Amino acid sequence: MMATGATLTATRERAAKARTPFITLAGLRGVAARVLPPLVVLAGFLLLWEVLCSSPTAGLPPPSRVVTEAWDIIIDPFYDNGGTDKGLFWHIAASLKRVALGFSLAVVAGVMLGTLVGQSDWAMRGLDPIFQILRTIPPLAWLPLSLAAFRDGQPSAIFVIFITSIWPIIINTAVGIRNIPQDYRNVAAVIRLNPIEFFVKIMLPSAAPYIFTGLRIGVGLSWLAIVAAEMLIGGVGIGFFIWDAWNSSHISEIIVALVYVGLIGFVLDRMVAGLGVLVTRGTSAA
Repeated sequence: MMATGATLTATRERAAKARTPFITLAGLRGVAARVLPPLVVLAGFLLLWEVLCSSPTAGLPPPSRVVTEAWDIIIDPFYDNGGTDKGLFWHIAASLKRVALGFSLAVVAGVMLGTLVGQSDWAMRGLDPIFQILRTIPPLAWLPLSLAAFRDGQPSAIFVIFITSIWPIIINTAVGIRNIPQDYRNVAAVIRLNPIEFFVKIMLPSAAPYIFTGLRIGVGLSWLAIVAAEMLIGGVGIGFFIWDAWNSSHISEIIVALVYVGLIGFVLDRMVAGLGVLVTRGTSAA
């Protein structure tokens, strides 16, 4: 009888779980609380934009006209007629390729220099003032020098991305290294970790939240820099697309391109933030 009663109880529990919906009312409310506010704000913004720009004398087209005039590039971002006459997909892909290369170089160099500055007082005194001066130089101010040095637009754009995004990585890495608890250093000394083991097992895990904060800032600056640089170097890229649309007086195409730029920038930030949460096991803010 006792075994039969336990079996009946287990059966009832399984049946109750089976009847429990996968999506609860509380879950739906949580999703609505996150999704509805930005949708309401966006709808209000579009309505206000439509009202303010509906006049024939308005300098900017309303959203309804933007969709009508730029419909071809919206529904077919993959066309390729050769040269620079390409859809938005190919321009964005070219820009992302440059960002990936320049930002990757900045990550490697930034983490190494940040570790040096954070670990050595001499390096901190010698390099930090120089870094603080260089990081205040606007990204496009580096472009003439890079064009003179590389004599080509592609490496020049990559250099501008690199030199723009490296500073927050250096600074945040250095801060993270300097904030490593002394207890961790004492344990490393007791178990006699060599410098490479200390770097991999102690430094990087401890400083990871700071490093990923720098990476998030750096990837945003990279995306800003490439759009501006491509306006000047030409070729295929979202920055060139915007500048070419301006020269052709296609304001609606510029607005559509800017929407893509914002969305891609948001996705890049979320990707780095998600990777930071994964690597730091939740200690890095998403």
